[in-house]
Amino acid sequence: MTATATLPKPIAGYQSLSADELFRRTTAAKQRLGTRVMILGHNYQRDEVIQHADFRGDSLLLAKLAAERSERPYIVFCGVHFMAETADILSRSQQTVILPDMAAGCSMADMAAIEQVDQCWEALGRVVPVEETVMPAVYVNSAAVLKAFCGEHGGITCTSSNAKAVIEWCWARREKILFFADEHLGPNTANKIGIPRDKMIM
Repeated sequence: MTATATLPKPIAGYQSLSADELFRRTTAAKQRLGTRVMILGHNYQRDEVIQHADFRGDSLLLAKLAAERSERPYIVFCGVHFMAETADILSRSQQTVILPDMAAGCSMADMAAIEQVDQCWEALGRVVPVEETVMPAVYVNSAAVLKAFCGEHGGITCTSSNAKAVIEWCWARREKILFFADEHLGPNTANKIGIPRDKMIM
């Protein structure tokens, strides 16, 4: 779903409300739900959203907080798709993660779709023994289905801070690396390691 998609009626109805009315309704809902709900707000959220958050931070920190607060059955994640998915993966089975706006996407996370990755893997398999020679590595700020792909093929996920260590780990095990979804993190990290550009295929 794109950001320009038609909003579901429950969300569209709120767009006509004033800021004061939205604040009043949200505050009342939080009071009514009490400790049954936890609102997580990503650092990039607008002030009128973040003011209601119980916790603020980056996506990985918030996902960890969701997992640690297992006594809260409902987690409202004010962020984008991959953030809510990560929280859902790390949270307990009795917890429900709610993404308020299903149209909330991330252009970076959308740089690779599972269909593209599958096609690429199949194409590589026609020229090399792909399972033995190619290591898939995915940036943690990506869709859960891409992380699952890496798991199925013996790959790994990475963060921006450990990307260098992850790439070195990959090369210690296989000859080549298929890095996605961030088209900049992979090449920039390879540059730091000293891999020449003519050895990278974008």
